[in-house]
Amino acid sequence: MTTPSTPSTCCDWATTDPLLQHYHDTEWGKKTCDDNALAECFILESMQSGLSWLTVLRKRPAYRAAFLDFDLAKIEAELLPQPREVLVEHICQQFDVIKHRGKIAAALNNLALLIEIRKQTPLADFFWQFVEHKTVVNQWQTMAEMPAQTEQSTYMNKVLKKQGFKFIGAITCYSFMQAVGMVNDHLTTCHCYPNNT
Repeated sequence: MTTPSTPSTCCDWATTDPLLQHYHDTEWGKKTCDDNALAECFILESMQSGLSWLTVLRKRPAYRAAFLDFDLAKIEAELLPQPREVLVEHICQQFDVIKHRGKIAAALNNLALLIEIRKQTPLADFFWQFVEHKTVVNQWQTMAEMPAQTEQSTYMNKVLKKQGFKFIGAITCYSFMQAVGMVNDHLTTCHCYPNNT
């Protein structure tokens, strides 16, 4: 049985809210290779731009409902054939998502591109190539040491922008890399750190 973490053994950013702590303890930094899970994380990270991650987490159930649980096969068959502007408006009106039509349009654009990439190679292979298919293990002792972006995330952003992805940047790419375990950025004092090396 896993002992619940306490603020003294948890990354600082996850101690302010139970939802953040649960996400930190059960998801953040764990190696993710499932296509649908990678797509969900990628889209949610792009939703965060200018907002807190807690805001996005609270609305994740609404995003899952709007985007068919991020099932890429269903998205391709049921969502993408619809007129884009009509679909954006429908999602904003019918679901409790962040009401930013530009972000919703970008999410649909990015999902379409992920689906096209997936036809050539698994998304795990595509994304993990940016860290040579191996988790980058850092040894930060404080949040102040942690970078907002890296050479790898800058390169990922450049590749994605060239392919037409929108509402992304090197910082968003790095947040995604941290979230899906491409980078282990748990603090060395965090109870999750040894499990992600």
